[in-house]
Amino acid sequence: MSRVVVIGATGHVGTYLVPRLVRGGHEVLALSRSEREPYRPAPEWRSVRRVAVDRAAADAAGTFGDRIAELCPDVVVDMLCFSAASARQLVDALRPARPLLVHCGTIWVHGPAARVPVTEDEPRTAYGEYGMGKAAVEALLHRETVAGGVPSVVLHPGHISGPGWPVITPAGNLDPDVWRRLATGEPLVLPDLGLGVLHHVHADDVAQAFERALTRPAAIGSSFHVVSEQAMTMRGLAAGVAGWFGREALLDLVDWPEFERRVGAEHAGVTRDHAGRSIAASIDRARDVLGYAPRYSSLDALHESLRWLAANGHVDVGGQDL
Repeated sequence: MSRVVVIGATGHVGTYLVPRLVRGGHEVLALSRSEREPYRPAPEWRSVRRVAVDRAAADAAGTFGDRIAELCPDVVVDMLCFSAASARQLVDALRPARPLLVHCGTIWVHGPAARVPVTEDEPRTAYGEYGMGKAAVEALLHRETVAGGVPSVVLHPGHISGPGWPVITPAGNLDPDVWRRLATGEPLVLPDLGLGVLHHVHADDVAQAFERALTRPAAIGSSFHVVSEQAMTMRGLAAGVAGWFGREALLDLVDWPEFERRVGAEHAGVTRDHAGRSIAASIDRARDVLGYAPRYSSLDALHESLRWLAANGHVDVGGQDL
C-alpha cells in the first residue's frame, strides 16, 4: 500500500481518482483549498484523510512544498500546478525523499498541429498563459527526472467532461444556449465551416490514467495524452448531440466576424482558443505503457455531462427528453 497525497482532490478528476485509489488499497490524503465536497459522492471518501491547504497562499509564503513533504508521501498527484515556479518549490521540497510525482498537464502544451494525430514527441508550440505555463512545468519535471531527482510522470488531458460542471460545447465554448439550440432544432452558428477539432475526455478516464501511472515504472520520465479514442469536429459533435433528440443539426456556417457578432466576444474568444489549436491527440503511448483504455467516447462524455446539466436546471433543452 502506498501513501498517496492528491493535491486538488475534490476537483473534476480527483472526484473519481480518490475513490479509485482507496479501492486499490492506497492510503489517501486529499488536499483541497477548503472543505468542499467532491462533485460525486462515494463511500470511499470516508476512508480518506482530508487536509485543507490554500496552495496559492502557501506558494506565496514559500511553505507549500514543505507542507507536502511533511506528509511523507510515497506518491504525490498534483492536479493544480500551473507555473514552473510553483513546480520548482514542490520538487525542491520532495527531492530528499524522492516520491513519485504525477503531474496533470494539458493537451494545450501543443499549439496548432503540423501532423495529426499529435504525439507526445511533437515540439512544444504552446501559446497563451495556461498552455505555456503547463509546458514549462513539463520541461522542469522532465529535467528533474533525468538528473536523478524526483521521478515524475506527466499526463495531458483533453477537455475534461463529466457530471457536475459546465463543459465545452460542440461550439467550442461554454455557451449553454448551444445545447438548447441543438435540442430544439434551432440553427446553431459555427465558424470555419464547423471544422474546428475538439478532443474531450471523461474525468473518470483521466482518473484511470492517473491510477495506472502509479504502478508503471516504465512511465517515469515520460508524458502521455489522456483523451477519448477519437477527436471530433465541432459539426460532428453538433450532429451527435442533435441526434440524441431525434433531430438533425441545423448549422449556420459563418466567418469569424459574423460569429463574434452573433454569440458575443466572450464566447467567440473561447471558441477561437479551441478551434485555433484543433488538437487531435494520439493515445498510442498511453495505451502501450499505461494500459490506458478509455471507457467513454467524446459523445459519451458529453451525454453524461448534458444529462446532469439539464436535470439540475443549468441548461434548457426545451423540455426534450435526453
